[in-house]
Amino acid sequence: MPRFSVIVPAYRVQAYLHECLESVLAQSLTDFELIVVDDCSPDACGAIIDEFAARDARVRAVHLKENVGLGRARNAGMEHATGDYLIFLDSDDTLTPGSLHAISDRIKETGEPDVLIYDYARTFWSGDAVRNQFAAHLTEEGAAPFRLADRPGLLKVLMVAWNKAHRRDFVEREGFTFPPGYYEDTPWTYPLLMTADTMATLDRVCVHYRQRRQGNILGTTSLKHFDIFDQYDRVFAFLDEHPELSAAWRPVMFRRMVDHLSTIFTKRGRLPRGSRAAFLRRARSHYRRHRAPGAPVPARTRLRHGLVRLGSHRTYTGLWAALRLRSRARRSASHAVRRTKGALLQLHYRVQLCLPVRERHAVFSSYWGRGHGCSPGALEAAMRELVPEISTAWIAHPRHHHTIPPATRGLRPGSAAYWTALARSKYLVNNVNFDRRLVKRPGQVLVQTQHGTPLKHMGLDLQERPAAARGMDFAALLRNVDKWDYVLSANRHSTLVWERVFPAGYTTLEYGCPRNDRFQSATSAEVARLRESLGVPHGAVAVLYAPTHRDYRRSQLRSLDLERMLRALGPRFVVLTRAHHFYEAPLAVGGEQPSGRLIDVSDHPSIESLCLASDALVTDYSSLMFDYANLDRPIVLHADDWEAYEAARGTYFDVRAFPPGAVARSEDELVDIFATGHWAGSRSAQLRRAFRERFCAFDDGRAAERVVRHVVLGERGGLPSVVPLEERHPVPGGAPLPDRVPFSGLQRSPQL
Repeated sequence: MPRFSVIVPAYRVQAYLHECLESVLAQSLTDFELIVVDDCSPDACGAIIDEFAARDARVRAVHLKENVGLGRARNAGMEHATGDYLIFLDSDDTLTPGSLHAISDRIKETGEPDVLIYDYARTFWSGDAVRNQFAAHLTEEGAAPFRLADRPGLLKVLMVAWNKAHRRDFVEREGFTFPPGYYEDTPWTYPLLMTADTMATLDRVCVHYRQRRQGNILGTTSLKHFDIFDQYDRVFAFLDEHPELSAAWRPVMFRRMVDHLSTIFTKRGRLPRGSRAAFLRRARSHYRRHRAPGAPVPARTRLRHGLVRLGSHRTYTGLWAALRLRSRARRSASHAVRRTKGALLQLHYRVQLCLPVRERHAVFSSYWGRGHGCSPGALEAAMRELVPEISTAWIAHPRHHHTIPPATRGLRPGSAAYWTALARSKYLVNNVNFDRRLVKRPGQVLVQTQHGTPLKHMGLDLQERPAAARGMDFAALLRNVDKWDYVLSANRHSTLVWERVFPAGYTTLEYGCPRNDRFQSATSAEVARLRESLGVPHGAVAVLYAPTHRDYRRSQLRSLDLERMLRALGPRFVVLTRAHHFYEAPLAVGGEQPSGRLIDVSDHPSIESLCLASDALVTDYSSLMFDYANLDRPIVLHADDWEAYEAARGTYFDVRAFPPGAVARSEDELVDIFATGHWAGSRSAQLRRAFRERFCAFDDGRAAERVVRHVVLGERGGLPSVVPLEERHPVPGGAPLPDRVPFSGLQRSPQL
């Protein structure tokens, strides 16, 4: 008897079926049967199913003689199921890597519940993945298993069959089956949840729910949307048959029904033209038939409930027209206000440009207003220490103002104070460009810190890289470059690149990277405090995983199954995942795992703190490797798509040939490097030493001081001399490293 019976009904999905079935067969847990039901599909689905069944004994093909619809096709699959648990998967969706293993583990942890609910993410044609907005209800905190009455908020999670694992003997004992018609999940899911004696949740994205541009049921205009009335009749008939459930759940089901009916009615494109009035009249009839007061209706949905109660299409049409007019008027007024405000702010800026430059004012920013940090942050702190008479201000969006030190004034981008600071501050410091409308005045000094050592092509070198340039205005870029007075450089390689790809009359200060100063001054107590704040267990090996963005992709590349990696490495390892700031979604779509071993740190304000808290870095082609090398801690490169990255972006050297540590070309090699200890072996240390000699020569902890003394205090001679590499002693990580593995002992990781 297999652990899971995965049931996949298929009808007119030949373009997606391969990906769906492969996502199941590629699972790390193999104890399952895959039952694929051909619902008499007129396309190639039947042949595709037979091909999979011929190549893998776990696949069972079921061919129906006539099209029966999604619900009855699932019933046909259940008739052949022999697994402990039933899992339904729609044929255009996919299971995420490692999801069956995670589901199985959670089922064991919670005592084999009747139902396990797990999470999903909507995936779009653009490649974006957006997690379920009600994911907070899937928290694993609190008692488990439980009953629905203990956590009724779970009803807010999408009521479908494919985000649950159902214990088969429970389903068979209660006689649950899917009805025909659209919205077949409704009379399946509600009775199932109300009846289950034991339930549990898994706070992990296990399904990628494909949002198709065309072809999905919810996006189809059809009279079959009227099936919703029969489906709710079945729900209330179930309650009539179970009076012990009716008193508690009938008011809740009534409110859910009204919400559902009003949603179908108000969603444009579902109901055919001419049928909307009939739908509303039938909704009014159902409202009266099943009315059960008792469930509170939020104020924001009372209007929709009133619409269903009245059932008047004319009332709805008039109300909708009035709301559209009001919305249009508001948009027009808002647009006029924005234009007027923008014109007034530019007038204010022009007036400020006529006033004297303030010699003792400096304004800073980094990463387009993301908050205090990077090299501008280090320079701002050094300026306050070395030249306390200078008043500093920091430009950041309001959500990042909590990162700004108390002694520094926070400025909101686009505000009057922002334009005043740009017009009148003597010192302007940024790691990207300021607003293109900035007028560089005589007497102002603009310091461009950059934000890392360049591995990938930058500036004018992107002219031959359209995938990376994406329509960049190179003339406008050079106009901004002409405003720079100083450019900071961490090493000779950076100097040569910056002066060629950003040609202008600025002065290069090859003083080191100020944001790396902290690595030389941090203490073991600070490292311990940072690890504790992130939830890293004492004695654990914390691996910081921080990949860069891909110019050939719009969404973040998730090439590692981090859960699988952690299972392979054992309980001693913890992974801190840091998504690139170009992307909003975390690397682990499911977020922080309940075990505490996979921790999303994408929103942490300081990458330097994350480096200090970790014991090793795993990255691909991110410039973070050049900074992390200053800590003299192990670095492992995961270079599984080097050819694609090189073709799209271009690089200044092949980092695989001159790496800062071990290089893995696949996930299996990466796991092997850690499992064998070669990530911290002697060969890894040799490679890191050579890498540091080339790229970390000036990062001795006093880069910010040298810049401030040169730019602000005017000192040209007598600047702090650079501490040689062999005399630097950066703080060690929080976990003891394994014994160094000699290079001769390496067998399976040739990239070392």
